[in-house]
Amino acid sequence: MEYYKFIMAPFIGALIGWLTNYLAVKMLFYPRKPINILGWKLQGVFPKRQQELASSLGKIVEREFISHEDIQKVINDPRFRDRLNNILSEYIHNLLSRKLNSLHPVLAGLLSSRVADSLQARLSRESEKILPQLLQRLAEELEHSLDFKEVVRHKVENFSMDKLEEVLFSIMRKEFRFIEIIGAVLGFVIGTLQALFFFFA
Repeated sequence: MEYYKFIMAPFIGALIGWLTNYLAVKMLFYPRKPINILGWKLQGVFPKRQQELASSLGKIVEREFISHEDIQKVINDPRFRDRLNNILSEYIHNLLSRKLNSLHPVLAGLLSSRVADSLQARLSRESEKILPQLLQRLAEELEHSLDFKEVVRHKVENFSMDKLEEVLFSIMRKEFRFIEIIGAVLGFVIGTLQALFFFFA
């Protein structure tokens, strides 16, 4: 009967280690609402600290990932401006063709392609001149109107805990499972050491 206790100790330790880590993972999200237990409030880590996490995450995103300086870099990138110029030229071409046809089909037919091309080239040059000013104005408006830190903070604060749990588990399912397994392994090792200690004591 005594040997039975020594044999069971590692398995009981493994069960306790697994259960402890399993509950630790679950308590990241549960309970959603505070529960009073003898005057002590129990609540999941993420639900309890959602506002604090939202504020910290907003600051990190703005500082490390995206900022108004990043928008300025994109706007001032010559490749971006070239693509935008091409888009404007195509828009002007389509606009001229559509407007001329809608005003008077005969007039559109009388206008030679050379005249139409000249008009399009003139408008394209004018748009190219004012494009840098427009982009700079757009960047300034975005800087005044768009606060990345506040956008992230607001979204995280209003993020559903069910959705957050679903997202994190979809990304870190293997890691959470590994934590549970490590708990079982450590529990088994500790139980084995305890059994050996008491057996040889």
